[in-house]
Amino acid sequence: MTDPVAEVVSLLKPRPSISKLVTGGGQWRVERTELGSPFYCAVVEGHCLMTISGHEPIRLAAGDFVLVPEIFSFTMSSLDPPPRKAPAQRLETSPGVFRLGDPDAPAEVLAMVGHCAFGSDDKALLVSLLPEVIHIRGEARLTLLVRMINDETRADRTAREMVLHRLLEVLLIEALRSAGGAAVSPGLLRGMADPQLAPTLRRIHEDPGRSMTVEALAQDAAMSRSTFFDRFRREVGVAPMEYATGWRMALAKELLRKDVATAEIAQRVGYGSASAFSVAFSRHVGKSPGAYSRESAAT
Repeated sequence: MTDPVAEVVSLLKPRPSISKLVTGGGQWRVERTELGSPFYCAVVEGHCLMTISGHEPIRLAAGDFVLVPEIFSFTMSSLDPPPRKAPAQRLETSPGVFRLGDPDAPAEVLAMVGHCAFGSDDKALLVSLLPEVIHIRGEARLTLLVRMINDETRADRTAREMVLHRLLEVLLIEALRSAGGAAVSPGLLRGMADPQLAPTLRRIHEDPGRSMTVEALAQDAAMSRSTFFDRFRREVGVAPMEYATGWRMALAKELLRKDVATAEIAQRVGYGSASAFSVAFSRHVGKSPGAYSRESAAT
């Protein structure tokens, strides 16, 4: 059976970026402004505060894990942070190991922090299906995975990049399935936690080439059209056909990058002809399948 969460993570193509071991003592604050860089953090010892733009501050303690698939600014600090204008105290004691705050104060937190990148050029759509923030307590497997990524980043072992790629995929999947559905923001996890919507989402992913209408999807879910439409949009965050079309186009892009013939792609993603697919693809992506394929081959 198709697993939509696994498919989304696979299409995101996570790749390693930065992995750091951080300790902090006394008063300290780190502020970052990122342009959509996925961020994760596992607290090994102690406690600290994390404030993500648009969200309430999160008090993190040993055993906590945070994943933010896409962020633009965040702050990490001691529980009693310094004044805003105080100079930052940050020292790299060895490669990838940082000390924050007063170097002579006792360490109050030990955390493993990482950034990664998503290689998919459809990442905006895919990330929009995930929760904005995932905060999980007491999942030792997540801390172990972050530790393995941290260790692999520093080592010079055979097939290092492949191992990091796989570890990041496992980390993302583990975080997503540990998050549950009801407590997260609208998206794929919320939809998969709904017993009536989950089969619909699986069918969309399992057979994107089949004929789909809101009426047919509602019938499959044993709901009226209006009830299904409202519930899908509330739980998943987009309208049913918007989701189906976005997923079909994400798959089409992947197939075009693999140089699959346009006529075959049209059939596999639910269009009656290559010309109908080309029109829909151009409208959705802003360029023809041929132009997209040539640009992908050139990069």
